[in-house]
Amino acid sequence: MNVTSKGRYALRVMLDLAQHPEDGYISLKTVAQRQGISMKYLELIVGSLKKAELLDSVRGKEGGYKLNREPSAYRVGEILRSLEDNLAPVSCIRDGNVHCDHVAACLTIPMWKELDEITNSYLDSISLEDLLHGEKWQDAH
Repeated sequence: MNVTSKGRYALRVMLDLAQHPEDGYISLKTVAQRQGISMKYLELIVGSLKKAELLDSVRGKEGGYKLNREPSAYRVGEILRSLEDNLAPVSCIRDGNVHCDHVAACLTIPMWKELDEITNSYLDSISLEDLLHGEKWQDAH
């Protein structure tokens, strides 16, 4: 699994919006400035988040983006999967299914499938709320 900059930036955008719920709809320019991410790149990321119905948006002068749920209702896995092509550890596994001509003879497939399940389960166990407060990892330092 290799999370690309798109996935990492998507988490940063979602966290930025979660940190400022009282601001209502927040312009992409504001998020770009706060996060140090180019507007052009953010447009692509926010477009994917919107398509996945993770954000609400309003056009116009007072427009922008905001979360459409509480931070505790968002899972890191769902956010990453909305941007990433594949979170599996190997390319022959996609969406939990094996896509390989050698599946019948491949002795490593069960291991890769289990690692994929563990990874997705872990990412789905973490909410934006967890990231905002960091309590989950306070004893780990």
